[in-house]
Amino acid sequence: MMPNPSPYGMAMLEDDLLTRGVLLRRLVAWWIDALLIAALASIAWTLGLMFVVLTLGLGLPLLAGLPSLGIIYTWLTIASPLSATPGQALLGLTVRRNDDLTRPTLAQALVFAVGYWLTLMTGVIWLGVALLTVRRRTLHDLVSGLVVVRERALTPPAGSWNMPPGGWPPR
Repeated sequence: MMPNPSPYGMAMLEDDLLTRGVLLRRLVAWWIDALLIAALASIAWTLGLMFVVLTLGLGLPLLAGLPSLGIIYTWLTIASPLSATPGQALLGLTVRRNDDLTRPTLAQALVFAVGYWLTLMTGVIWLGVALLTVRRRTLHDLVSGLVVVRERALTPPAGSWNMPPGGWPPR
């Protein structure tokens, strides 16, 4: 019997398997998400501007909430059943709890999202912490207790393509 079984029924997953190539994928996922957020922001700005015109300027305070769009986007996508932003999901990444690799809670996803955007506002240099930590975790990962891993590393291996699960003969 293998020591330290994980919730996935296998031996404890190796950090290298979980995080191999994650930093580059996170960077590309960031660009994809930035484009999606920009598209959503332009749509929200256009609709908000139309609302301001229709209300003769009374709807102008609603446009003040537009900068929070990035935090809401990150929070809701991390808290979703996918546990990843669309950019991360497209590149095979998922966000999990660091201790047991289960889906994050709503509170953890909120801390992750706020920490992420605070890190971007205070200077991207803080993201360099990922080069020095185990599992390539950034500051907002550490504070929220989450880790970004490869989805494929969490998936248990399937049976052979031409054999039924459980071996032959079928039971």
